[in-house]
Amino acid sequence: QVQLVESGGGLVQPGGSLRLSCAASVSIFSFSAMGWYRQAPGNQRELVARIFSGGTINYGDSVKGRFTISRDDSKNTVYLQMNSLKPEDTAVYYCNEAPPRDDYWGQGTQVTVSS
Repeated sequence: QVQLVESGGGLVQPGGSLRLSCAASVSIFSFSAMGWYRQAPGNQRELVARIFSGGTINYGDSVKGRFTISRDDSKNTVYLQMNSLKPEDTAVYYCNEAPPRDDYWGQGTQVTVSS
C-alpha cells in the first residue's frame, strides 16, 4: 500500500517562504510524475506543480516564478519550495501521483499565509 506523508507547513507572513516535503513509502521512481496539490476552504483541489521522472516540470499559473518542485528519488521524497508567499496561497497542500490516484491521498499539510 502506498503512503504519502506531507510535512513542512505552518504559519508564515506574506512574502515569507516554506519548504514542503512529501515522503513516499515506495520508490517514487516508479511513478511517471508526482505532483503537489492544494485545496483552500470552499475551493476544489488544484494542481500546483508536477515533476516527471524524466525531469520535465509544470507549474500552475498562480505559482510560476515563486514555487519550485523537486524530487530526490534516492530518498523517495518530493519537495515544494515556496517563496514570496501570498495570503491566497493559504490551503492544505497534498502530494500525489500526477494524475492523482484516489487511494494515495494523505492528510496534507496546512499552509497559512497571514500577517
